[in-house]
Amino acid sequence: MENEEPMTQTENERPEAGAASGNTDGRTGGQPGGAAPGMELEERPLEEFSVEELAGFVREARAQAEEHWNRFLRLKAEMENFRRRSERELENAHKYGVEKFAIELLGVRDSLEMGLNAMREASVDIDKLREGGELTLKLLGQVFEKFGIHEIDPGGKRFDPAYHEAVAMQERADVEPNTVLNVVQKGYTLNGRLIRPAMVIVSKGSAGGAQGGAGAG
Repeated sequence: MENEEPMTQTENERPEAGAASGNTDGRTGGQPGGAAPGMELEERPLEEFSVEELAGFVREARAQAEEHWNRFLRLKAEMENFRRRSERELENAHKYGVEKFAIELLGVRDSLEMGLNAMREASVDIDKLREGGELTLKLLGQVFEKFGIHEIDPGGKRFDPAYHEAVAMQERADVEPNTVLNVVQKGYTLNGRLIRPAMVIVSKGSAGGAQGGAGAG
């Protein structure tokens, strides 16, 4: 019985030795399928790796670096194409932004040319010319309305320096001071923004009364 005890202990120790041997290999043992190279480099001392293993890690790192570099080049090319396309679209917007407005104005020009041609005829019908001019003006007004251009015609209204420009003042006792007496030139707004103020003549009080505050522009 005493002679058999060492053999029993040796047999019991064999599985532990096998387990220890299995844990030494980083790609086998407790990690089925092998651990990732990056994990191996973190978990194992560098001196435990063979030259072949290190060379494999280098090849894999180079492959990943090349993949990242190619991805960067593709993204760079896409950004460059996007920049060029945006510049081209912006340039076209500047060139052709008024295309629709210009197309609408062609009808007004055609109407004016027809009126001028009619005036060159030997027998000119003044009434027809007047009617043609009114139709042309109406057509132009429709174009303006379509594109948000509205006229400022403040005759008889109170002077507003935000939209009117006084070119002269007249003493008038029959109207309130700062009243627009006459519109020399109509003003216009584009979608609510002033693009030209109305040129107006404004009333002021008589010499013995209150003075107007518009002032000539």
